[in-house]
Amino acid sequence: MNDLTHFDDSGASRMVDVGEKAVTARMARAAGRVRMEAETLRRIRAKDQLRKGDVLEVARLAGIMAAKRTADIIPLCHPLSLDSVDLTFSFPDEETVEIEAMVKVTARTGVEMEALTAVTAAALTIYDMCKAIDRAMTMESVRLVEKSGGRSGHFRRDE
Repeated sequence: MNDLTHFDDSGASRMVDVGEKAVTARMARAAGRVRMEAETLRRIRAKDQLRKGDVLEVARLAGIMAAKRTADIIPLCHPLSLDSVDLTFSFPDEETVEIEAMVKVTARTGVEMEALTAVTAAALTIYDMCKAIDRAMTMESVRLVEKSGGRSGHFRRDE
C-alpha cells in the first residue's frame, strides 16, 4: 500500500501529513459534461424558460459552495482556505453542457479534489433543476484537466 498515500504501512487509512511541505501557489482545473435533450438545453440557455430560474447560475453557485466544503464530504481531504473558485459553461453541441472549474489556493496541498467536487456538484444541480422535463440526462467524463504547484509539478491532460 506504500504507493497509496492515504494508507499507512499496515493498510490503515490516514490523512496525509502535509506539515513539512512548502506553501506554494496551486491550481487545478477539472471538467465534466451533462448531456440532455436539445430542447432541455435550449430552455436552459434561454434562461427564462424554466420555473426554477437560471439553471447555470444556480449550478455555478452550487459548484463554488461544494468546492469550499470538499473536506466535509471527501473523508481524507484537508480543509483549505481557497483563494478562488471559477466555474464556466460552454456548449460543444446542441445537447451538451461542458462544465469547467478552476480552483486556486496558496497552501501545502493541492486542490484537485475541490475542482472535481465543484464540477460534480454543478452537474448534479443541472440535473436536479431540469429532471422534471428530462430524466434521461447523463453526467459524463468528470476529469482532472490540469494541475500545477507542489512537488509533483505540472500535469495537463492531453485531450
